[in-house]
Amino acid sequence: MLKHAGLNRLCTLQGLQRTTAQSDSSFLFVFHPEGNECINANARFCGECIQAGANCGWCKDPDFLKQGETVSTRCDELPSLIKRGCQEAMIENPRGQQRVLKNKPVTNRKKGAEELRPEDITQIQPQKLSLTLRSGEPQSFKLKFKRAEDYPIDLYYLMDLSYSMKDDLENVKNLGTSLMLEMSKITSDFRIGFGSFVEKTVMPYISTTPAKLLNPCTGDQNCTSPFSYKNVLKLTNDGKKFNTLVGQQHISGNLDSPEGGFDAIMQVAVCGDQIGWRNVTRLLVFSTDAGFHFAGDGKLGGIVLPNDGKCHLENNVYTMSHYYDYPSIAHLVQKLSDNNIQTIFAVTEEFQPVYQELKNLIPKSAVGTLSANSSNVINLIIDAYNSLSSEVILENSKLPEGVTIAYTSRCKNGVISEGENGRKCSNISIGDEVYFTISVTSKGCPKPNKPETIKIKPLGFTEEVEITLHFICECECHKEGVQNSQLCHYGNGTYECGACKCNEGRVGRQCECSSNDVATEDMDRTCRKDNGTDICSNNGDCVCGTCECKKRDNPEERYSGKYCECDNFNCDRSGNKLCGGHGRCECRVCICDPNWTGSACDCSLDNSMCMASNKQICNGRGICECGTCKCTDPKFQGPTCETCPTCPGCVQCRAFDTGEMKEKCEQQCGYFKMIKVKDRDKLPQPNDASYPVVHCKGRDANDCWFYYTYLLKHPAALCCVSDCPAGPDIIPIVAGVVAGIVLIGLALLLIWKLLMIIHDRREFASLILKNEKLTLIWIFRQATTTKNFKDPA
Repeated sequence: MLKHAGLNRLCTLQGLQRTTAQSDSSFLFVFHPEGNECINANARFCGECIQAGANCGWCKDPDFLKQGETVSTRCDELPSLIKRGCQEAMIENPRGQQRVLKNKPVTNRKKGAEELRPEDITQIQPQKLSLTLRSGEPQSFKLKFKRAEDYPIDLYYLMDLSYSMKDDLENVKNLGTSLMLEMSKITSDFRIGFGSFVEKTVMPYISTTPAKLLNPCTGDQNCTSPFSYKNVLKLTNDGKKFNTLVGQQHISGNLDSPEGGFDAIMQVAVCGDQIGWRNVTRLLVFSTDAGFHFAGDGKLGGIVLPNDGKCHLENNVYTMSHYYDYPSIAHLVQKLSDNNIQTIFAVTEEFQPVYQELKNLIPKSAVGTLSANSSNVINLIIDAYNSLSSEVILENSKLPEGVTIAYTSRCKNGVISEGENGRKCSNISIGDEVYFTISVTSKGCPKPNKPETIKIKPLGFTEEVEITLHFICECECHKEGVQNSQLCHYGNGTYECGACKCNEGRVGRQCECSSNDVATEDMDRTCRKDNGTDICSNNGDCVCGTCECKKRDNPEERYSGKYCECDNFNCDRSGNKLCGGHGRCECRVCICDPNWTGSACDCSLDNSMCMASNKQICNGRGICECGTCKCTDPKFQGPTCETCPTCPGCVQCRAFDTGEMKEKCEQQCGYFKMIKVKDRDKLPQPNDASYPVVHCKGRDANDCWFYYTYLLKHPAALCCVSDCPAGPDIIPIVAGVVAGIVLIGLALLLIWKLLMIIHDRREFASLILKNEKLTLIWIFRQATTTKNFKDPA
């Protein structure tokens, strides 16, 4: 039964997806705990501390810990360690670094220039680096990619030779020279090869009867024996040889519609020596008008062994098709990527949707619509090549555990992308340069701690960046550690970085206890303050007879002391701030910053707020306490003792013997000397006087102003005569009022007269009109009477 008479099978998206495996790149998602990651790490030694995070440091000062604090409190963020009294020189805080080991510039080569070997052409820079990673600290470097002109190309044409491709084969027979001519416009170094496939040579894919094995076609059709895959022509630059060998090929046949193309693709990918692949741009053109079998379909023919992904060509024929199952899509993706092969699927319109979904699963692949007889195959290949070569996609090899990598691309026209889009740039022309920023981060250290190598390369290209990763897992002071040190209770630990790293089975700050005897009644007794009942003041645990204080949810808050009786968060507050925000809390007592005092450090010793306008503190009439003036002279008030509410009253009574202070002037206003002057110009001016003075003025009960100058240093007031406003002139006011009344009366009289005249004229006009009407009536009646008298009738 011929293939075109068989059943059609479309691979659905679900079918493709079920065979998709995870890529080799591993991604580690790290969730940081809330709060201070350094404190939360409970680090027992310096190496554990620096692995907790990039901001963590270890204080190696032997005298750093307060009584009751655990060894893990040596590990903290740097500002906190310095604030707690650790000198910066005593803090272990190693940083990562990077070195470029190979940095060959990208090739600037023009078409037709001197010939270069493929390995001498560079499109990616740098080529080799060494990164030293500190946990949590990214190491970033820039990578440049430039498409080289006249870059060599290897193209392998893999064709379905089942019966339905009969007319296609006729057109492909002349493909060699035509394609060589077209590709010469792109590169001067082009090679082409040819292979064909049909199907596994077992039932139910083909008929295994002897006659059908010789000629699977029916009637008078002469077909070649079925086969799985043949490498017809190794890659060559001889287009005529391609035409000759392809012209000798014959169509074969099989029973079912899907073909064994995946077996063929796998062999083309992994049999590099037989195919003749060079380290250049590798293109695989896969031409068919049918679907494909994939992993699991081999069970129909009793084949259960998974495809091993190895080369099994003997005399250029795949010999293990009956032994190994079809490869999975994920397996193909891996092998195509490992061998830098870009795939072009040249398929008929009927199977476009299927191969379009397949393309989405295979990076750096393209799909073209093949005409019914493959007449457009050259244009299809050229278009697909241009599409593939104009896009660069970076991929990395498998990452060590705990290592993550992030990409940021800077493509043409300054377009910047991050995340998955940061791996690629599109629409790249020959000679264009694009840049990538690659950031590598490690969380923790691998076990065992040894250098790891990862590689980053553009998909479809043989060039790559080799990165050697080194990991910082210990502090520098670790090298100076003393094993079995006497400082660690007779050699029960290693003394390193200012603390004891206890041997297995030993605990305590100096490893003084066995882990089996950490809690006994005798030891608990030494953890009770004043023979009380509370162990470690209920703020810690008794370990080896010594209190180890508990940790608070807030890592900034700590218990300390021999019995954990102290803390740094229960001090007096001011303005809802601990120690007023101007000191630190130690054992429930505020230790104030310079220029601050008080139980809550809320009393400023800065006198600038008490400085009066005359540059004297509190105007010389008070004392400055906590930045506020307390006036010693009761007559003065205000923030700087410059206000004297009673001074104007005393000056008035002393100068003019008037005012509210007149009765008690002698008793309350005799504290200054009074000097009178004749006018205001005689008063001393502040900028003229050699002593501080204040200009004042007051108003008495008669609304008179008086002006005086008050000497601040020596109480004295110089006063001029009072300045009273002049009284009003009565006669003009009375005359004005009388004249106004008369004028108003005359105006009213004239208005009345005018109204009367208007009224009389209206009455007269009305009377005249009435008389005229009566006269007219009388004349009319007279005329009527005379006429009637003369008429005889």
